[in-house]
Amino acid sequence: METRQLGRTGRQIGIVGFGAWQIGADWGTVDDDAALAALEAAVDAGMTFVDTADVYGDGRSERFVGELLRRRPDAGLTVATKLGRRANPHVAGAYTLDAFRAWTDRSRENLGVDRLDLVQLHCPPPEVYSTDAVFEALDTLVEEKRVAAYGVSVETCAEALAALRRPGVASIQIILNCFRQKPLDEVLPAAAAAGVGIIARVPLASGLLSGRYDASTTFGPNDHRTFNRAGEAFDVGETFSGVPFEVGVEAAREIAALTPPGATTAQLALRWILDQPGVSVVIPGARNPGQAVANAAAAGLAPLDASTAAAIRRVYDERIRPLVHDRW
Repeated sequence: METRQLGRTGRQIGIVGFGAWQIGADWGTVDDDAALAALEAAVDAGMTFVDTADVYGDGRSERFVGELLRRRPDAGLTVATKLGRRANPHVAGAYTLDAFRAWTDRSRENLGVDRLDLVQLHCPPPEVYSTDAVFEALDTLVEEKRVAAYGVSVETCAEALAALRRPGVASIQIILNCFRQKPLDEVLPAAAAAGVGIIARVPLASGLLSGRYDASTTFGPNDHRTFNRAGEAFDVGETFSGVPFEVGVEAAREIAALTPPGATTAQLALRWILDQPGVSVVIPGARNPGQAVANAAAAGLAPLDASTAAAIRRVYDERIRPLVHDRW
């Protein structure tokens, strides 16, 4: 698999990684064997980057990744996790050095490592970006060798631009997909100029861009695509990229019609992200080995031609832009 440098971490990683939210919680039931099999298949298919978080299943996802690290010690894996969402209440004042030490110690234990490769603030309260003490605390974690590097997972482009002003930030994780194109305007160029990596999350708009759903598709009660459609549990942009489901189904049908022979619509959507200058890695999730292997294969697709890229842009401009562009 092609590799790119992950910003200021200096690490070379495969351009398609594994998003491990799905094997932790909030995506319906994924049993232990299936989760580990998906991770193993991802490594076999060439993935070398795994993104998880301490709150995905209250550590369940991290523990699966830790088991993968034990099973595959020579795979050259880079693991990113996140901190901050364990705070209750989730307020800027909870982002302290003592809390960071406790949270990263728990993640290190779950993952079975002495030092975390990359830790990311997990969609923090907006006030965090202007709080010097937060970034000083992250610098201290690096000095103490609890973490090798740190970044920020953001909800909005404005937050990404604020994070880029912090010299210690190595990477920005942001929602980027055919239905969320605003980061192309300012965030990706600014990150590239600063040498900061871009981790593209929610790349398939919670599955909409697989092209497999229709207006009658339903999801389980423990799946965020059921319980967070109006932002009841966390930012609504994390579910279907904030696009109303019925609108997304129709727009995804138009994008599916652009799928080249021999590829899937999901692979087309992943390749579109990889074609954007400044993207370091895209992190689709997978519930089973087949999905992991199919995701990895997107790295082998040729870059999309200009007419396909223009058609995807038209779908966004006509159907999606009025609903999401100014919100995030």
